[in-house]
Amino acid sequence: MNLHFFNFKFKVILIVFASLVTLSLFLIPNSLLASDQFAVDAIVTYKVGDNGKTLVTHDITLENLYSSFYATTYTLSLENITAGKIQAIDDRGRQIPKEEIQKDQTLDVKLTFADAVVGLGQKRHFKISYENSIFAVKTGEIWEISIPKLSDNGSFRKYRVNLEIPDSFGQEAYVSPAPSSFNNLNGYKNYTYDKDEINQTGVTAGFGQFQVFTFNLAYHLENPLSVNSQTEVSLPPDTAFQKVYFTKIDPKPLEVRIDSDGNYIAVYKLSARQRIDVTVDGAVQIFAGFRQFPIPSPDVLKSNLLPTTYWQSDDSQIKSLAQNLKTPEAIYNFVSEKLKYDFDRVKPNVVRMGAINALANPTQAICMEFTDLFISLARAAGIPAREVNGYAYTENKDLQPLSLVADVLHSWPEYYDPNRGIWVPVDPTWGSTSGVDYFNKLDLRHFAFVMHGVSDREPYAPGSYKLGPNPQKDVFVSFGQLPVNRNSVPRITVTTDRNIPFLDMLYTVSVFNSGPSTMYSFYPTIYFDKNMYTRELVQILPPFSTYEKKIKIPYSLLGKNTPDSIKIVVNETQVSLSTNKSQVVINSLIVLFVLFIIIVLSVLIKLKKIKFNYAKFTRKSTKNTDSI
Repeated sequence: MNLHFFNFKFKVILIVFASLVTLSLFLIPNSLLASDQFAVDAIVTYKVGDNGKTLVTHDITLENLYSSFYATTYTLSLENITAGKIQAIDDRGRQIPKEEIQKDQTLDVKLTFADAVVGLGQKRHFKISYENSIFAVKTGEIWEISIPKLSDNGSFRKYRVNLEIPDSFGQEAYVSPAPSSFNNLNGYKNYTYDKDEINQTGVTAGFGQFQVFTFNLAYHLENPLSVNSQTEVSLPPDTAFQKVYFTKIDPKPLEVRIDSDGNYIAVYKLSARQRIDVTVDGAVQIFAGFRQFPIPSPDVLKSNLLPTTYWQSDDSQIKSLAQNLKTPEAIYNFVSEKLKYDFDRVKPNVVRMGAINALANPTQAICMEFTDLFISLARAAGIPAREVNGYAYTENKDLQPLSLVADVLHSWPEYYDPNRGIWVPVDPTWGSTSGVDYFNKLDLRHFAFVMHGVSDREPYAPGSYKLGPNPQKDVFVSFGQLPVNRNSVPRITVTTDRNIPFLDMLYTVSVFNSGPSTMYSFYPTIYFDKNMYTRELVQILPPFSTYEKKIKIPYSLLGKNTPDSIKIVVNETQVSLSTNKSQVVINSLIVLFVLFIIIVLSVLIKLKKIKFNYAKFTRKSTKNTDSI
């Protein structure tokens, strides 16, 4: 429910005086505006230094539209803008007298012209410059630029903005809106915008390859049963736009599996009545552009088109709107314009409205309603869509106290782009509250914790696993650095399932990812001696997950088809195992020797070379008789 917005404005006030030799001033109605009497052309240049300090120069030209009027003063009004070292010079380089007037959050810079520029079509040219330290701010690994929008479009005949960014800031991560022209010259990236392009949103940009957040999460688990049971928690996963590095998971889970939405589900076994606290530390790398990532299956995409409790894509009103909107961008624009953010609803345990109620109560929306309505409309339009719950960094002071104590997370939607084969995140909530385009390019401040696609509620995000009536804060995220150890080295083990003489031997090969990061697109390859036995693609293996492969070592007479050794290779890691072929040969020789003895004896017996004498035993009985 976080917000991120810019509230910078500036406007121009022209105070017009009539020439003393002309009486027409007294005939002009009071409602006549300066814009009716002068044409104002402005070129505003924002030149950002290597240290982030920005020199802003307003290059102004006033052209008289009447022969009887000329300007004696000019006021530049800066709202919520800190300006230092303000200077005003004319086209001859002379200082122009100025007065700085502070009113609440507005600074008026009033110039008074000593000379008169009289005559139809005559022009006055001058410059106002000042320094500012908040237009360019380094947050973590990224330089972020925020240029104010033009609040009074009607004051200018022509208006152009030049944005100059030093090459030392790194590559462009995002720029919104797209400039009318671009060039790279003299160590600066130069972006040019015309009046219509910055009238609504201003300019936001980021420079650098990626952003890094560190995180500390806590999960409180309890088994209320009198028997052992298993429970699951969700860990921050990898996506096409982020990569997670786990530096600590304590205690370690039995396993980590990936569900159909791409969530990392850690499994724990708890004994009867046991309570444990799980702590998870790590860092996440948020990328400026998407990276290669496993493509969801057709069944998963189909499930992300179905209606749910909060995503009523089968509702007649939703379906009617979707038929007219059709595209993700049209849906984004409709949602961000239709709904209005209600700050009074930003609190823990707020009741979720869902898409239908959001339409019925458009002024009472928070991020959940913006997200639910987008997903419902997208699904009704045949576009797979889902929800992301996570952390989004903001300077909005209205939300910071709540996020610091209550683990109130932000939600935003994603839609599936078949051309790029990725889930594309957008943020209609921030688009509505800031006026910044969060459709064509999301910033580097969104950190996904869980994705909801099959279900609109589960799995639960970190911060939701609490016990007791007074839960503590369990989610801590801050700008940080990537860990030194970022590569996972697989641990390969081989266990014996069967090793009985004269039968094939059975083994289980296990590849365990002990962390810190997920392994992608690797080929566990098994060799029997120098011959490849099997090679399979494993697309993804998260930390604390295991890939298993059953193998059979054939038993053969004299070990003819039995390998001497097995070798398992995964990336740069390999393990070799002896099959004890010599014992197979010995066993075979023993069998052959026994068979040979049996055959020889059989032949000799048949040839009567060997006779067997059988002893016969006769039992005689005697009878005693009397003699005479």
